[in-house]
Amino acid sequence: MSPIRPTKFAHIVYQTRRFEEMVDWYQKVFEATVVYQNLALAFLTYDEEHHRFAFINMAAFKPDVPDTGGRSDVGVNHTAYTYAHLGDLLDTYERLKQAGIAPYWPIHHGITLSLYYQDPDGNRIEFQVDADNEYMLSEAFAANPIGVTIDPEAWLSQYRSGVPVEQLMVMPTGAMSPIPVEHGIS
Repeated sequence: MSPIRPTKFAHIVYQTRRFEEMVDWYQKVFEATVVYQNLALAFLTYDEEHHRFAFINMAAFKPDVPDTGGRSDVGVNHTAYTYAHLGDLLDTYERLKQAGIAPYWPIHHGITLSLYYQDPDGNRIEFQVDADNEYMLSEAFAANPIGVTIDPEAWLSQYRSGVPVEQLMVMPTGAMSPIPVEHGIS
């Protein structure tokens, strides 16, 4: 069996206390456009990808923490890699599970179905498959820009039993997933 690898680097997420300044800078440098922005999050792209950059406004998430100008809670949150097909993502999940590597956050973001992993140094990596690029422009995304936690074992079982990929890719209903404290916004 040939290796299953991501087809592309998808995006990078930054935590910042200079939210507007960072959004403006990336717009200028990459000639990027803002796809979605609220007080806490911004998503930008410079091509057909739903987003190449995301920014987490730490002043919104941790308003009581002073901006010391240091890197205590700013910097790269995670990098993301896209797989060509849901089957590739689920095969990778199964392979990594057999190697004792489990995702710490399996989630359907609406725009992607994603599995987040953490390397031995604590760096966070998102493996994803695109679901619905238009979802980011919807009221549903505005109401829940984080997504819904999923069970990758159930997804794998449904996929293996022949449930159509189109059905599996639909955003499930449910409460907004909490960001895992030990792995999420630092």
